[in-house]
Parts: sequence; C-alpha cells; structure tokens
Amino acid sequence: MVKRSRIVAFFLIILLLGSTMGVTTQNILKHIKLGLDLQGGFEVLYEVQPAKPGQKIDKNVLADTAKALDKRVNALGVSEPSIQIEGNNRIRVQLAGVTDQNKARQMLSTQANLSFRDVNDKLMMDGTDLKQGGAKQTFDENGKPSVTLTLNSASKFANVTKEISSMPYPSNVLVIWLDFQQGKDSYLSEAGKPNPAFLSAPTVKQVFNQNTVSIVGNFTVQEAQSLASLLNAGSLPVKLKEVYSTSVGAKFGQQALQETILAGIIGIAIIYLFMLVYYRFPGFIAVVSLSIYIYLILLIFHWMNGVLTLPGIAALILGVGMAVDANIITYERIKEEIKVGKSIKSAFQAGEKHAFTAILDSNLNTILTAGVLFYFGTSSVKGFATMLILSVVMSFLTAVYGSRFLLGLWVHSRFLNKKASWFGVKSSEIKDLSENYDTLDLPTKFDKIDFVKLRNKFFVISGVLLAVGLVVLLVFRLNLSIDFTSGTRVEVLSKNPITTAQLQNSFDKLHLKTDDITLEGKNNDIGAARLKGVLSKDEIAHLKTEFKKEYGAEPNVSTVSPTVGRELARNAVISLLIASAFIILYLSIRFEMHMAIAAIASMLHDAFFMIAFFSITRLEVDINFIAAVLTIVGYSIHDTIVTFDRMRENMQKKKRIKTFKDIADIVNTSIHQTLTRSLNTVLMVLVTVVALLIFGSSAIRNFSIALLVGLIVGVYSSIFVASSIWVVLKAKELKKKGVIKTVKEKKKYSDQPQV
Repeated sequence: MVKRSRIVAFFLIILLLGSTMGVTTQNILKHIKLGLDLQGGFEVLYEVQPAKPGQKIDKNVLADTAKALDKRVNALGVSEPSIQIEGNNRIRVQLAGVTDQNKARQMLSTQANLSFRDVNDKLMMDGTDLKQGGAKQTFDENGKPSVTLTLNSASKFANVTKEISSMPYPSNVLVIWLDFQQGKDSYLSEAGKPNPAFLSAPTVKQVFNQNTVSIVGNFTVQEAQSLASLLNAGSLPVKLKEVYSTSVGAKFGQQALQETILAGIIGIAIIYLFMLVYYRFPGFIAVVSLSIYIYLILLIFHWMNGVLTLPGIAALILGVGMAVDANIITYERIKEEIKVGKSIKSAFQAGEKHAFTAILDSNLNTILTAGVLFYFGTSSVKGFATMLILSVVMSFLTAVYGSRFLLGLWVHSRFLNKKASWFGVKSSEIKDLSENYDTLDLPTKFDKIDFVKLRNKFFVISGVLLAVGLVVLLVFRLNLSIDFTSGTRVEVLSKNPITTAQLQNSFDKLHLKTDDITLEGKNNDIGAARLKGVLSKDEIAHLKTEFKKEYGAEPNVSTVSPTVGRELARNAVISLLIASAFIILYLSIRFEMHMAIAAIASMLHDAFFMIAFFSITRLEVDINFIAAVLTIVGYSIHDTIVTFDRMRENMQKKKRIKTFKDIADIVNTSIHQTLTRSLNTVLMVLVTVVALLIFGSSAIRNFSIALLVGLIVGVYSSIFVASSIWVVLKAKELKKKGVIKTVKEKKKYSDQPQV
C-alpha cells in the first residue's frame, strides 16, 4: 500500500524550498559583494618601511598605518574596503568599484606630512598643529579653490607670523610644504618651477593672532578637496613601498561577470539534462538537490560577508560538477543492488551505505588540498579556495543527506516498488534473488578488458609522454607570467579590433618597452602586453589616462616586484609538497601505504603533465595556474579513491590473496565495476570546464585550459596508472612475504585466457 503522506510531504518541502529560494535569491545576489575583477577597482600590496632611522616596524605601527589608510579610503567614499595586515611588514589594500583609480592610488600612498617653514628650511609648525578634521575645501576672495586650515593654537601661529614678519624682504615668507624631506627639496626646482612638494609661500607682513590659515595655490576644486581629505586623514607613520598591484577596469569586470555567469548557466543546464536522461527519477532528485546546493552556497557566502571573485565563480561552477559526483556514485551503487534482485527499499539502503565511504574520503582529500591553497595563496586564489571548500562541504551535505532524505520519502512511500525502470535498470538486467548474486559478481560491459595485463603499456605511454615533457621543459622552460618573474602586465579592452602594431605604437608613445604583445578576445578586441620593469604609480596613472582616451576603457595594469615573484614561486612548490604529505598520511590511515604511494605517484604524474603541456603550448603560467594544479591534485585523488575503495571492498571479500592472479582479479574487477561512474563523474566536471573555456571570461582562459588538461590526464592516471602501480607494489610485498614465489607466476597469469 502506497503511503501518500510521504509523497505529499515531498511536494510540500519542494514547494516551501522553491518559494523561499524564489523570494530571496534576487536579494542575496544583489547584496553579495563582488571582487575588483568583477566590478573594477584595484589591489595593492605595500611593504611597510621605517620613515626615519631606528624606527621599528611592529604590530602597533602596522595597526596605526592600517587605520591611517582606512581614513583615506573613507575620504574616497569607497564602500567596504579590504585593508589587511600580512606578515611582519606588509599591508594589502583592495578597493573594488573605485571609479577614479588614479586618484585613489595617489591618496593612499601620499605621505601628507604638512610643514610650515621659513626660507632657511627651519621648521616652524607641522601637521600635529592642525586641529582634527580641521582642513576644508573653500574658495578665496577671487573665487579660486583653496584649502582652509583650523589650527590648535592661535597664539602659536601668532608667534610664528611675528618671527617671519620681522625678517627683511624677500625672506619674510612662510613656505608651506606637503611631504617635505629635509635637505632634498627646494622652494624652486632647478628649472625654476615650483617643486611638487611645494604648496604655497605667502609673504607675511603682519602678526596673525588667529587659528585659521588659507592655502592658496593653482588648485582645481577636485585637487583642493583631495588635499583637505589627505590632511584630515593625517600623515602616515611610515613609508610605503608598492611591491604588488593589480587593477581592473570597470568594463573588463562587467564583461567578465556576464561571460562567466553565461558559462555557468550552460554548464549546469547540460549537467541537469544528463542526470535526468541517464538516472531517470534519481536524476530528478539530483537536480533538486543541486539547485538547493547552489542556493545554499550563495546564501552562506552572503552570510560570511565574502567577496565573490572571478576564480570564485569558477570554483562554484566547478563545485556543481563535483557535487554531482556524490549523486552518481550513490545512484550507481543503488542500481547495482537492484540488479542483484533486491527490493527498491533494500537497494536504496545498501547503495547509500556502500557509497558513503568513497564520497567521504574523496571529499576530505579535496578539502585538504583546498586548505593548503587557501593558506599559501594570494587574495584571488584565497577566494577560489574558500569557494571550493564551501562547495565541497555543501555538496556533501546536500548530495549525501539532502538527496537521501528526498529520495527516501519516495522509497519509503512504496510508490517506487517494482519500478526499477525509474532508476534506469532494465528488467532483463535484474537477477533472481535466490541465486545469491553479490554486486561484486555483476558482469559489466568492460569485463573483456584485462587492465592488469595492459599495465606495461600504460607505463610505457606515461613514461614516453613524461620523458618528452621533461625534455621540452628543460629546453623551452615555462612561459612564466609576471606573478613569478616580476614586471608589469597591461591588458587593453577596445571597442574595435586591435592590431599588434597599433598597440606597440601606443606603448612607444609613452616610451615604454614591451617584452611581448598578444591579442585575445573574439574579435581581437583585447590586447595584452608585458613590460620590462615595474612601473611607478605615476607611470601607471599616465598610462591609464592615455589608453582610456585612445581605446575607450581603462586598461588592467598589474605589477609584481622581484621579491613577491620569488615568494609566489616558493609558495607554489611548498603548497604542492604539503598537499602531497597530507594526502599520503590520510590514505595510509584510511587505506594502506601502497595505495597512498600509488595515488601520490598518479597525482604527481598529472601535475607534471599539466606543467609540460603549458611548456609545449607556451601558454602563460600565472598564479591561477597553481590553483588549477592543486585543484586537479585534489580531484585526481578523488577519482583514484573511487577505484581504491572498490578494491578495498573486493579484498575484504576475498579475505586472503594467495597468487598474483588474485591481485589481478581484484584490480580488474574493481576497475570494471567503477569505470562507468568514473567516466560519468569526470564527464560532468568536464562539461563545466568546457563551458568556462568556451563561454567564460578570457581572464581565466588559461586556468580553464589547465583544468581541462588536468581532468583528462587525471581520469586516465586514476584508472590505469594508479592501479597498475599498486599491482607492482602489492606483488613485491607478497613476494617478500613468500606468498608469491617467483615472477613465473606473473608470466603464467599473463598466458591464461582472460574473461
């Protein structure tokens, strides 16, 4: 008898969740903060240096500097800036949505040390004499923009003006400076023009017993407002050296956002269609749980007050492909249980139970690599790692518990009894329960393939490819981006197609030397150039202004100092080593040492192949490439675990391995039984990556290519290389123990006809 109450409960839950998602999604999307790569803005990493000899840069100094920078950002009207102290002497500032990046950059790093001096450079007053918030933009008697200062003490200003006015002409001048450096600056430069640090030099003919001073110069209204804001924010207690910066034009950000969202919609739609067609009713449950998963990801990210970046969206889309893995593994196990003659309810319970360990182990390994990525990565990579960790955790909860609960309502309602076709199982495939068939005994379409016998061929193929890759890598090396080599990268977005000669001419006009120029975009409307050396903030400001006039949009400009480049390269290697160590430890505990070694060898095989591929194709290797490598490291282990989990199950069934044939049978049977789900799971992730590659932003194109290559190589190594390495290691172990006596036993096995 069908329990309709459970079916009614299912539809009520779907109705409740659907209406909640429909009402709140728009508001969540509206309030999620977008990173500078999606709305424009810039990021700068400062190295904090002493402002005077003997000054120590400690936590208090860094905190004071961060507060001073925060005041300046507030003067710009930037909403929710990110100012973070990093390490012992660095501060990272991220300003998304800044309309005038040149102004923001100038205001951040300008010292704003105000001083009043006589003509002999004697200090009479400084910024400490200015009343807090006492600078205002005003107009002088002639209607010209000026800055009015309110001082703390009228009497002190009276004494200063008394001393200056008593000097003979032309020495009776009070010189007002900004960022004055003793002994280096002069009232007039050698060319006779006012020094950039010079503000004004009024002649003092009488004593002023007042606490207001007007600074009159050749200001525009905007310049006067900026000066007043700087003075109110106070002087910086240190010197700031720019060691890394990146900026993104607003048009670049908007285009990247639109393209990546389109790629996500297309990729997710294809996944939904596949699940519905291939897995029937459970596929429908998967579509529901995946929709809930996407909603919860965005909701929690909003609650975390996280900043969504371009790599973050890529991680979200990639997470959908990885989330469907758990559903595929579970549904394949349920189908196997149905095929051996179990009832739908028994098959559901057994399938959920057997799939759980493989899902748990694979997800924990992905979280391990994402955690390492977060710890050692830069800001954009941290955003990718955060979203990846969140995606894995939420996919586990929704796919394992959410899908189980929703499908369980239908199973326990008894409506699905004798409806094996709803699970994609044909009646001809179902065995008689009385025959005592086990899921491990089920025939598969791959049974004629002897993977163990072919292992030497897999070793040769991988060996040749890796050898060729090593030679290419030694000869051509990697085409490293400025992230690792230091320098400046400029990316130009134009309304019309750009030519290399046109772009080169634009740089020549500014007397800037380029290393290389490449054209990107669908119509060659994006040009990228690498410049020698690190441009100063003034050079960047001038470049942005001129290129905006010529091409209609502000270019993206990134600079990396040699110090930061070396650090990024070192952290990339450390990340891979630490991730490998964690994985070996985890797999040794959960499985066995031989499986851990085989998995790591397979993982390093994939990572090296990705590096060799980028060397051969001369694609640029940037910091996002490292994120892609570590993602593939996690996913390669994820795929390997699915096979190893079944091998562990088959070994437990066999209980004792006596011959090499036993080893071969375990491996062949395990691969036969898991190959369909391995191919399906990687296919789903490939769909999302290909969508990103075709429809996504060009800013993450190399990232998408790296993922694509890594996924293809990863599924090959997980199925063919990792298991083959385990065969070799396990055979050596048993030979030492005397279980397998000689190599002849292996030869005897290879001569036997295989089923």
